[in-house]
Amino acid sequence: MKDLWFFKGKISFQWVNPLWELTLTRIREFVREPEAVFWVFVFPVLLAMVLGVAFRNTGTEQVFVAIEVQSQAESRLASNQMMEWLSQDPNIHAIQLPPKEISRALQSGRVSLVVSTRTEGASSQKDALGKLVYQYDASQLKSRTARLIVDDVLQRAMGRENVAQVIDKRFDQSGSRYIDFLIPGLVGLNLMGSGMWGLGFAVVQARTRKLMKLFVATPMRKTHFLFSFIFSRLLFLILEVIVVISFGWVIFDVSIRGSVLTVGLISLVGSLTFAGLGLLVAARPVTIEGVSGLMNLVMLPMWLLSGTFFSSEKFPDLMQPVIQALPLTALNNALRGVINEGLPLNSHLSELGIMLIWASISFLVALRWFRWQ
Repeated sequence: MKDLWFFKGKISFQWVNPLWELTLTRIREFVREPEAVFWVFVFPVLLAMVLGVAFRNTGTEQVFVAIEVQSQAESRLASNQMMEWLSQDPNIHAIQLPPKEISRALQSGRVSLVVSTRTEGASSQKDALGKLVYQYDASQLKSRTARLIVDDVLQRAMGRENVAQVIDKRFDQSGSRYIDFLIPGLVGLNLMGSGMWGLGFAVVQARTRKLMKLFVATPMRKTHFLFSFIFSRLLFLILEVIVVISFGWVIFDVSIRGSVLTVGLISLVGSLTFAGLGLLVAARPVTIEGVSGLMNLVMLPMWLLSGTFFSSEKFPDLMQPVIQALPLTALNNALRGVINEGLPLNSHLSELGIMLIWASISFLVALRWFRWQ
């Protein structure tokens, strides 16, 4: 049995022992780097805390409105009347400003809308109120919203009667908040970062420190060396996912509506995908600067396009085929489907297929292109 050897009464397989030792080495390297531990475990939690607090559900957002106060008596009376009407709505924060401060208030974002009156030919407060002027940036959603809300309040205050009876039904369901959208995206982003940066830098550092020559001299296969990086990443996978999801659950009440095992399986496939991409990117560079540039080139489009912080559907339809083919997009969509919607695994077979294709191709190409020196 050539594949078996005996040492102090213990049996070991030659093809297992090098891989096991190399994997332990990768784990020790990671644990001994405080910076790596921070970026993998602490940074995603801090990011979730900051964005979760900034975009938390706080009820209806207030509309900030300025009422322009001109020198004419009719204008001052009309402005005071509008101030009284708008102040009765708790969702509107109204202030009065002179004409010289209007442009600065709009430009700085202090207010989203400015309301003024046409006083030419107005002989009374009623005539001035009959000629309202709204000044706002039509390209801003909050400004258009402010215009609709303020106009509705003023029109009703001046006697308009609604033709139809309207009933508002509020929707507030688990999974619909921004933090519910964010947490799965941060899990995907963390898996991408730890898989690519963790593997890419470790490989290039070993190459620049001439450690590859020592590895070549050992009875180790190339696959042992590369798989050790992947296995070391997978050992930290559970902690990476648990830390982010547990933080969202404890602090922001983010719950997993689907199967925990499905979340784990999707995360495993995603981790393998980015581990393969990390090895591919690090297969040829011989300097840290070189691999850093390639990492940014690969990761930046996914940071922007893959729907981590906002929905990827906001991009034009022409870009959607490319965006949906990105591995981070597939990972984020699958995680959100299970965590927020409770969908089963078979609902995400296309996303899993995309990630497995990326993982297989990247790892096979990395094996072929890998440079030891």
